[in-house]
Amino acid sequence: MSRGLRLAVSWLTVVPARPPVQVDRDSARQALYWAPLVGAGLGVLTAGLLAALHALGAPPLLAGLAGVAALAGLTRGMHLDGLADTADGLGCYGPAQRALEVMRDGTTGAFGVVALVLVLATQAAALGALAQTGRLIPVVLAMVAGRAAFGWCARIGVPPARPAGLGALVADSQPPALPVAWSVILLLGGLVAVPERPWQGALAVGLAAVVVLAVSAHTRRRFGGVTGDVLGATSELTTTVVLAVCALGCDVR
Repeated sequence: MSRGLRLAVSWLTVVPARPPVQVDRDSARQALYWAPLVGAGLGVLTAGLLAALHALGAPPLLAGLAGVAALAGLTRGMHLDGLADTADGLGCYGPAQRALEVMRDGTTGAFGVVALVLVLATQAAALGALAQTGRLIPVVLAMVAGRAAFGWCARIGVPPARPAGLGALVADSQPPALPVAWSVILLLGGLVAVPERPWQGALAVGLAAVVVLAVSAHTRRRFGGVTGDVLGATSELTTTVVLAVCALGCDVR
């Protein structure tokens, strides 16, 4: 438990958590168990920042951009990098091996840039609207959901796309009961995320789950399995969907 938690904190944040010297498949599997709780911590920090900026009178968009920047810094931009690489891989021509080479190249192409711009802009706008109207529970909900998405992508039955790398460490390692349990918890959390419309938060979680399963299925067909980049991409997409849906109806003036 201790090894998995320290590895999750080390992988997913900038916190110097002294990860295990030897990262094996078992510790990587445990790290994904803890990932949603790490997401909860990131969500609380982000919500606190947004509340402070709102109290200081920051405009909604400025607060939202600050929230996005803080998250990128707290996570080293790792998930954003995965989003860009996955978009470039899905956008290229050729077989799976060609797509994996594009993802490993290290440069960001047109598809990656477009994906980053759309996701970051949506997140900033949603965070700003949520901060302005005092809806901060969805911020935590979105961060937890983004990390719970890992369990669906690395569930038993999903192979690694490469023989090495993060995908190979965590692929086919998560029992389906785990992401199902987190989905139930998130749905319950969604019922209180938007108090005046309890259905809205639950709808956000449900739509995010559909997006995760669709991306997982498509990347498995396209790449032959899961990679670390796919984990990052699904995390960002899940976070974006939850934030955007929960921000609907916010009266920002």
